[in-house]
Amino acid sequence: MDYVLIWAGLMAFAVFAYVVLDGFDLGIGLLFPFLRSESDKATAMNSIAPFWDGNETWLVLGGGGLYATFPLAFAIIMPALYAPLILMLLALIFRGVAFEFRWRTATAAGRRRWDLGFIVGSVVAAFTQGIALGALVQGVHVVDRAYAGGWWDWLTPFSVLTGVAVVVGYALLGACWLIYKTEDDLQRFCRRLAFGLAWALGAMILAVSVWMLFIQDPYMKRWFTYPNFWYLSPVPVLAVVVGLALLKAIRNGGELSPFLLTIAWFGLSYFGLCISFYPQIVPPDINLWQAASPVGSLQFLLVGAAILIPIILAYTAYSYWVFRGKVNPDENYH
Repeated sequence: MDYVLIWAGLMAFAVFAYVVLDGFDLGIGLLFPFLRSESDKATAMNSIAPFWDGNETWLVLGGGGLYATFPLAFAIIMPALYAPLILMLLALIFRGVAFEFRWRTATAAGRRRWDLGFIVGSVVAAFTQGIALGALVQGVHVVDRAYAGGWWDWLTPFSVLTGVAVVVGYALLGACWLIYKTEDDLQRFCRRLAFGLAWALGAMILAVSVWMLFIQDPYMKRWFTYPNFWYLSPVPVLAVVVGLALLKAIRNGGELSPFLLTIAWFGLSYFGLCISFYPQIVPPDINLWQAASPVGSLQFLLVGAAILIPIILAYTAYSYWVFRGKVNPDENYH
């Protein structure tokens, strides 16, 4: 049994769970400037109030799990990405404070100030996550198993593009979530937004995917050498099919289906990224086995994960089940 691959799969799952679950509630913050009325804003915030802080559990699990199971990767990635990751954490804190205080502010001017904090925190958190992803994809300069790059290596045109792509993707997730959770004018407005955002995200996925192929030779070879091309070609084909199905679902009045199809689109994009990375965890030089903890440590940690992860999944599923259905604008879920 290869415990390194098991833990790589668990870490990949934790990251994807965070991207999807916290992605849609960050998306609500990204859409907030476009919501027309106080009622629409309250409804949008009520739709995520029972979930938003629990969704960030996966970020903690992913970061802590990386430190425990792939300590060399953690030791290289952190100094390489200190700036965007610290900005992300500060933005998440500021966003959470704004979320809490907005409900306790009696004046309209006070709510507008906290709304601005909620928007800025959401934009910065989403953008810096995309920046960090792009910086990792383009490769990290490593010498003697330590980060040897510069302070600004994370900030490049490619990482800015991935930052914008993540912002667009989270906004689409948020719009599709509101399609599912709301009704009437707000739902129709989000449907129009989602249709445009779906086209924008498709363009972003294409641009990032093509540019990525030319950043490092292993990416190009992974996808376009024989027989890999034939084995892997279903992934981009399915991504196109899911994207078209999403547009059709939005246009035809689907409610839950746009949200699920957006998750599937994210999943296919993420799977393609994992294919490009494997077996590296810190491109281009550090692979999974080089970065992993000793087997004994991985075995010990797996016992804890076997207990903890099902509990997290259970309470997450339970909370979504309890608060299923449409949001009632007249109720306060917070």
